[in-house]
Amino acid sequence: MAWLRKLLRPASAPARTMRLDSGHARQVAILHHQGGFARGWEPAECAALIADAAVVTDGVFSGRGGEPVGFVMSRKAADEAEILSIVVAPSHRSDGLGAVLLAAHLARLAEEGVAHVFLEVEEGNESAERLYRHFDFREVGRRKGYYPKADGSRATAIAMRLDLA
Repeated sequence: MAWLRKLLRPASAPARTMRLDSGHARQVAILHHQGGFARGWEPAECAALIADAAVVTDGVFSGRGGEPVGFVMSRKAADEAEILSIVVAPSHRSDGLGAVLLAAHLARLAEEGVAHVFLEVEEGNESAERLYRHFDFREVGRRKGYYPKADGSRATAIAMRLDLA
């Protein structure tokens, strides 16, 4: 599997990943607001998602600890998972942490029996599309007018899929 070979490459970024808990809900909400989404998540929403047994949440930490500088959250159902959100703090976006985080998260999903991973990305979000294609996600559909924009327009969502098994 091509994605597995990518996971086995040593990370160039000095980072560590770990499972997030509800104590991280405030920082996850802050990161989500920094992600450029039309509606950011509130700390209570993040806490509820993190506490949900069907949701898998991982964070990436730069340096020696403290608060996460990125997170990824997926909801599992049977042998499938949907990535709900992945965000790296703007100050760390050129550090390669998105790839470190996604690699660790995909490995964890595979260990937990997930065979297929889905996500949606806003058309034109070139850095996110590039990251997903690096891990061999492929486009499986489009939803025109799916994402609301600040100016009142709507953007297309690209649906993507990765087969882990």
